Amino acid sequence: MRAPVSLDAKIGRGGLDRALCKVVDVSLHGARIHTYSLIKANSMIWLALPKIGHVAARVVWSSDFEAGLEFQTALTPEAFETLTA
Repeated sequence: MRAPVSLDAKIGRGGLDRALCKVVDVSLHGARIHTYSLIKANSMIWLALPKIGHVAARVVWSSDFEAGLEFQTALTPEAFETLTA
């Protein structure tokens, strides 16, 4: 189940490189984000979610400044509720 959201977040690719993004929908297993910089499909990133913290994710697809992510570990139902409240 995907839920529409509008969350400001940050993505990191290791080290200190962090970029802003907007999470536009989220599920227990992934998210769709709008980015302000290009990210490559099949890359691993850290997504810093508000009130949740860092989540490791694989970029499943990327098109222009939008991407689909698959979380390495699914969100807990409580974390999902926190993000969609």
